[in-house]
Amino acid sequence: MNDTHKIIHTLSTDRLIMREWRDSDLPSLYQMVSDPDVMEFFPSVLSEPEAQDFLKAIQDRMNQHGWGMWACELKSTQEVIGFVGLNIPKDDFYFNPCVEIGWRLRKEFWHQGLAQEAAREALKFGFTELNLDKIVVFTTVTNLPSQALMTRLNMVKNAQHFNHPRLAEDHPLAEHVLYELSKDSWLNHQR
Repeated sequence: MNDTHKIIHTLSTDRLIMREWRDSDLPSLYQMVSDPDVMEFFPSVLSEPEAQDFLKAIQDRMNQHGWGMWACELKSTQEVIGFVGLNIPKDDFYFNPCVEIGWRLRKEFWHQGLAQEAAREALKFGFTELNLDKIVVFTTVTNLPSQALMTRLNMVKNAQHFNHPRLAEDHPLAEHVLYELSKDSWLNHQR
């Protein structure tokens, strides 16, 4: 069995280091994914064992690709405040194959522009380093704060809604919206 790991890219913004996850980051991750406010638009909060499994899954994907959902560490305090990054979804979406961008921050770090700052860097990495033609993002129709960020990132809302394949048709979070950003559009906004 080949157990080689790719070099994991580290990104930097004015206020953040976007880096690989360490096992020692688990308490910060658990604090975030067990917070009902942070997890409002997800089916449930995560238990500590579920957070541990989630951390391992993120680490495994980063080792596989060399990029993923980076741990966002504040440069000023070295505190992990959440994650922002890129992912190849495993679910059966009508828009596959694709690379998605995603974010989640601890509540005390909301409304400071940190998710947008990190997301812009992740998009740049996706388009310049990975040479992607398009990056997508999706969320439940009721998640208006994330949709506002998608708009600020110049992502375009697709008119077609869809139900998330892991949720029952009648689940209150089942209906999702899709936003997309093409490389050409991203480049036009860089000028």
